Amino acid sequence: MESVSTPKGPRQKIICSLGSLAPAPREHWLQLAHRVEASLAGQGSLGGTEPAVEAVVEKRQRGSTRRPGVATTKADALVLVDTERVSTEKPREAGPLHVGHHVWKQLGLPEILQGVGFSERAVLLSEAMVLNRLIFPLSEHAMPDWMRNTAMAEILGTDFSQLSDEALYRNLDRLHPQREAIERELGEREKTLFNLEDTVHLYDLT
Repeated sequence: MESVSTPKGPRQKIICSLGSLAPAPREHWLQLAHRVEASLAGQGSLGGTEPAVEAVVEKRQRGSTRRPGVATTKADALVLVDTERVSTEKPREAGPLHVGHHVWKQLGLPEILQGVGFSERAVLLSEAMVLNRLIFPLSEHAMPDWMRNTAMAEILGTDFSQLSDEALYRNLDRLHPQREAIERELGEREKTLFNLEDTVHLYDLT
């Protein structure tokens, strides 16, 4: 319906009747309305449009006439995609890496590692190794292949195509002597970031 002005005031004018929503159950009406609205705007469904939705949309389009002087909508510029002809190549995991990368920066770990003498490359390798431990723990030997099959290179802005496990072993050798300084700085930053207090736990292993 649309509102129109009349000598007796605004009145509702029926543009097109979509008919009864039956046989759809009442609890599904809102969901159906959203799907119809999306279809009318030119937004297709990846799984295809249901016959009930297609029928309502077709009826609405038959009853729709564009009035002179009314600008065309963005739907007129939409391009339809045939999902049957869409293929994917080399899908790579990115979500967990993206979250871990931002937490790494929030904790200030790049600055901590640079403060103990790490080069930029060593900092990136350390981050990649930590993200692997958090997301999909593997041995250093298997880690390079995992990195190449994820979006690690794009997120960290570096190339891991030629990375070998020997480079990761060497990086562990650099990390180990600095562990106390790293843990101390990280502990201070965690308390500030998460508002934590020192807690002492006593336990008996006997």
